[in-house]
This record gives sequence, structure tokens and C-alpha cells, in this order.
Amino acid sequence: MPTPRRALVDLSAAFLDNLQNERQLSPLTVRNYQHTLSEFSAFAAAHQGGDVSLDHLSDWRVADFRAFLAHRKIAGANVPTLRLDLSALRTFFRYVHKQTGISVPAIDAVKNPKLPKRLPRPVSVSAAKALATGDMQNPAKGWTGARDTALFALLYGAGLRLSEALGLDWTHVAGNPKSIRIRGKGSKERDVPLLPQILDRIDAYRKALLATPNSDAFTTLLDEKEDAPLFLGVRGARLSPAVAQRRLRALRPALSLDDSATPHALRHAFATHLLSAGTDLRAIQDLLGHASLGATQRYTEVDMDQLMEVYTAAHPRR
Repeated sequence: MPTPRRALVDLSAAFLDNLQNERQLSPLTVRNYQHTLSEFSAFAAAHQGGDVSLDHLSDWRVADFRAFLAHRKIAGANVPTLRLDLSALRTFFRYVHKQTGISVPAIDAVKNPKLPKRLPRPVSVSAAKALATGDMQNPAKGWTGARDTALFALLYGAGLRLSEALGLDWTHVAGNPKSIRIRGKGSKERDVPLLPQILDRIDAYRKALLATPNSDAFTTLLDEKEDAPLFLGVRGARLSPAVAQRRLRALRPALSLDDSATPHALRHAFATHLLSAGTDLRAIQDLLGHASLGATQRYTEVDMDQLMEVYTAAHPRR
């Protein structure tokens, strides 16, 4: 009959085998579970002052598991890793309970460490303008370059979500309207002003479309279908978010932008740059279509570094 410690080791091995062969999880996921169990086993032995059995662990309190998370944090584990560790242990002890009937109730009472609040990372004014004016586009790309410029101009100039912009049809911009009605999250509608510069980019995009060798097909698409997509892919279907994201990624190196520069970052730039110019927070909330002011107030934190620079430079007691 195996010793209590050996029983725990054998259960750990059986659990990992179950993950790999029964649940058919990826090798990387299985290795992550294995690493968590190894770290936990070593900590538990030190914490307990000797070999650890299932009976020992069933008596553990929430504070004991928190001590393990603290140990991992001191060793350099970040919050997402700690959350994965906790998830792995919960899964393991559910397996143990199923196999042996022994429960470790404290593990389910441990709260997940809170993820750090991620603030929006808007692109700079100069980078946003370069993307929205087409300064960085390759003329050889023809109408697709004009399309990208129009899309980026709309994201930055109107603060739209990428999904909102890609959901527009040509009928939305027919007649050069001063504003368009957007249906956002939760089917909430809002009216968004369209700057003349945005309409100019859209007009340039339409002209580039009509000048292509297959312009007859595009003309039919634009003029005869009421639901013709505003932003088209090369095969005439509605442009996909993945393609739009890929096109912006291709422009990052020329603007010295990092991986945070995504189409959604242009929406953040819209809000942050308006806030920097003194726009009322409530007005920005309406333009973005946020359900609560709290969601918009994140941008005050984004802008704080710039405000502190101005304050430090201008305050008479600096």
C-alpha cells in the first residue's frame, strides 16, 4: 500500500496523464500544469515542515494557499500566472476528490488575484495624423491604400470602434452627411459628426475604387446595392477586422510604433487628444458611445502624464 506522500505523487502523475490522454490538452498546457504542481509540492513540503499527504492538504486554510501565491509572486510570477496556478490547483483537487473522495475546500474559497487595470495606449498625434492622411501609405497599393486611409481617418476622426466602422455601408455616407448614426454595443445608437477631412478621404477612396481595372464590378456593387459595404476587401466582400489589423501592423515600423498600436488605439487617440484640447468629458462619453461615465474617465488617467508635464513646466513654484 503506498505511503500518504506516495499516494499524492501517484495522483499527480495520473492527473497529468488524464490531461494529456483523456482530455487531450496541448503539450504546453500539460507542462504548465506540471510546473504548477511541482512548485506547489515543493512549497507545501516546506510550509508543512515535511512530507505532505492528502489528509494534510484537506486541512489547509485559505491563508495557506494565499501563502503559496505570495511565494510564487516573490519568485517573479505575474498576476496572470498566479491566476493560472490557482486554476490548475482547483482542477487538480477536483480530480483528487473524484478519485479519492478527499476534498480540499479551501482552494475554492481563494479569490483570484486581480488583474492590473489596463489603461488605453493611444498613438501620438503625429502618428494618428500620418495614418489618417495617408502620408504613410504606399501609392503602389492603389485603392486598398486609399481604403486604409479612409478607414484610419474614420477611426481617429470619429472615434469609432473597428467593428462599427467596418459595419458601415455606402448609403451611410451618401450625400456627404455632417454626421452618421452609429449602432454600438448593446444596440445603443449615437450620432457622430463627420469632419470634412474624413469625407474627403472617403471620396478619394471611392474614386480610387472606380479607377481600378475591375471598376465595372465595383460600380455595380456601389450603385445598385443599398447594403453595399463601405470598406471592401479585394474580393468585393466586406473588409474583415483581421485584414484591417494586419494593414496597420505593416505601417508600425515606419512610425516607430509598438505592438499596442492597433486600429482600436486610434479610437483611444481620438478620446485622449480631445481631452487634452479641453473637451468636456460628458461630450467625449457621448461621442464614444460609453454607457457610463466611468468608462470614459479612464482617459483622464491616460492624459495625466501630459497634464503633469504642463503643470511642472508652468507652475510658478517649480
